[in-house]
Amino acid sequence: MRGLKLIGVVLTLCLAAPALAGQPVALRAQVAASGSITLGDLFDNSGVAASVIIGGGAPAGMSAVLDAGAVQRIARTHGLDWDNPQNLQRIIVPSVGGPVAGAGPMVEVLTYSHSMSAGEIVQPTDIAYGKVPSFAVPADAPHDADAVIGKTARRPLRAGAAVAERDLSNSILIKRDDLVEVGYHADGVSLTLQGKAMADAAQGEAVSIENMASKKVIQAVATGPDEAVVGPEADEIRAAATGQTRSQFAALP
Repeated sequence: MRGLKLIGVVLTLCLAAPALAGQPVALRAQVAASGSITLGDLFDNSGVAASVIIGGGAPAGMSAVLDAGAVQRIARTHGLDWDNPQNLQRIIVPSVGGPVAGAGPMVEVLTYSHSMSAGEIVQPTDIAYGKVPSFAVPADAPHDADAVIGKTARRPLRAGAAVAERDLSNSILIKRDDLVEVGYHADGVSLTLQGKAMADAAQGEAVSIENMASKKVIQAVATGPDEAVVGPEADEIRAAATGQTRSQFAALP
C-alpha cells in the first residue's frame, strides 16, 4: 500500500506540473554553414542544441534549401521554440566556402546537390542554388525551388548540374494495370466507367485505358490518382499543355 501511495503522489505531481515551454529563438539575419548545417547555424541563442545537425551542407559556392516546417519540428524536439513569424516555406543556407572555379561568367541557378537516380522524387535537400557557367544554364531552368520539389527524375541526374524542366516529370498518378475511373463531362451530361490503365501517366498526360466491359481501348487524360477524363475536357487539358487543337480524346465507347 505504501508503494501504491508513493506512485499516486508521483502521478499527481506529474499531472500538476505545467508543460515546459521551449527556449524562444530567432532565425539569424544571415544564415550560412560550412559543412553540415546545425541549429546553431540557423538560430541565435540555441544553447546546448547549437551542435545538433539537421542536414548536409551544400558544396562550396552553392546554397542548401531546407524545408522550414521540418526545421521547426527538429528545433522543437531539441527544446527550441521558433515561431516562424515570417511564415517561411524554405530556408536558404549558403555555403561559406569559396565560389566554384570555372571559365567565363557564372550564373546562379538551381542545381542538384547530389546525384539522383531515375524515378527518385525531388526533396528540398536534393537541390541547392549554385553558380554554373552561363553556357551550361538550360533554357528551361526553373527559377523557383517549389516548381521542382515533388517532381520525379526522368533520368539519372549529376550532382552540381543545373536543373532543367525536361529532367523532371510530375509524379505518377496512374500506374499500369491500375483500375481507373474515366469520366466524360459535357453539355450537362456526366458519364463514368472503370477501365484498366495500359501505361503509367502523370498529371495531364495521355493514357490508354481498356474499357472493362467492351474491351475497347480509349485515349484519356490523367487528372488525379487513378482518375482520367475523355471528351472536350480532355481536349482542353491537352491543348493547354501542348498547344494542339485537334480533338483526339473521343467520348466513352
